[in-house]
Amino acid sequence: MAQVLEFKLPDLGEGLTEAEIVRWLVAVGDVVAVDQPVVEVETAKATVEVPCPYGGVVTARFGEEGTELPVGAPLLTVAVGAVSNSHDEAQPASAAAMQGSGTGSAAGGPGSGNASGNGSGASGNGSVGGSGSGNVLVGYGTDTGPTVRRRRIRPEAFQDTPPVVQAAPEQFEPSMPSGPVPVISPLVRRLAREHGLDLRELTGSGPDGLILRSDVEAALRPVHEPVAEPTAERVPLRGVRGAVADKLSRSRREIPDATCWVDADATELMAARAAMNAVGGPKISVIALLARICTAALARFPELNSRVDVDAREIVRLPEVHLGFAAQTERGLVVPVVRDAQDRSAESLSAEFARLTEKARAGALAPGDLTGGTFTLNNYGVFGVDGSTPIINHPEAAMLGVGRIVAKPWVHDGQLAVRQVVQLSLTFDHRVCDGGTAGGFLRHVADCVEHPAVLLRSL
Repeated sequence: MAQVLEFKLPDLGEGLTEAEIVRWLVAVGDVVAVDQPVVEVETAKATVEVPCPYGGVVTARFGEEGTELPVGAPLLTVAVGAVSNSHDEAQPASAAAMQGSGTGSAAGGPGSGNASGNGSGASGNGSVGGSGSGNVLVGYGTDTGPTVRRRRIRPEAFQDTPPVVQAAPEQFEPSMPSGPVPVISPLVRRLAREHGLDLRELTGSGPDGLILRSDVEAALRPVHEPVAEPTAERVPLRGVRGAVADKLSRSRREIPDATCWVDADATELMAARAAMNAVGGPKISVIALLARICTAALARFPELNSRVDVDAREIVRLPEVHLGFAAQTERGLVVPVVRDAQDRSAESLSAEFARLTEKARAGALAPGDLTGGTFTLNNYGVFGVDGSTPIINHPEAAMLGVGRIVAKPWVHDGQLAVRQVVQLSLTFDHRVCDGGTAGGFLRHVADCVEHPAVLLRSL
């Protein structure tokens, strides 16, 4: 009757305590001879073929290719005594057979190899004679005669055969609070020591609780409490939000934009506004003053009041300034358009901004109120921010951004003073002009903000 013996990963020498399975050389059902290489493993120093000390039929393999195993872990099981052939008959290792002339002993004398750990226990388990081997490394086995042709036997034939597990010395002592730690790899000990990890606090996942390198690495990874996966909310991208998304995406795809910015002292502008509102009549808004400054600057730099005809490869400069302004509503961002802004006074601009803003908040803007713009003024300072790089409102060529007006230290007339400072940014289509034109426009706007009297020359 065949006996199933377990072959464990042997001691590979030189202090190596673990190896990775690179390639299996036999499959379940194959007939193997004594000292036949059965698996190729890689250690920290070399790649070696490991021979099996038993002859018989492979009934099981343990570990897939790429798996790392510690010394002493099961590699495969072999049914010995199942094949009656002079070259592949099952033969457990024995020290006496290996010595031949009797020099040496099973206790580990000269020539005994690894029989004490991997082969001696098989001597009383049904050996059918012939030479055996206790060696487990290529080049150190006994001569088994001519090469045996690989044969395969169905493993089902041994399903009812109870395994006989070879007795082997303990690899380590059980882990106790004050006793040895179940670790045989110096690499594992060094890794734990370098990271200040107490190995006594770990539970090994290897055979008999052996602590492996993967156990240490898992303990060193940050531990996070499991977090319930949040329920994702899906918002349809349609209506105003969808239209904004489409326009901004198209702008990013088609327009090679660039941005420049400058800080300006708005103290004099705010004083001029206060003086205008002090004489009575409709109040003048800050955005109306900035809009009037923009129309004056566009008259001097008409390149920025244009659009690009891609099909005709032409820049179309527009005579009228239809000034769009960004307005935030409950339905999202909209850009109403003030028609013919170049012909309007600051008072007229204030009234039109107020009218369109009210319609926007009520959701009553008509399509004509949102189309046809040639230049956009974006006052993001109302959100309490200083600067931004806005996306151009396609198919326009530029947008002026205005940050909050806030008190800051500023050098005025050679003296450090607290002044009302605003950051201005201009995003422009680099196809319609270069940085010189864009910089000139922005500088003229800043000059008008700092010295409102400059604006009078453009009126």
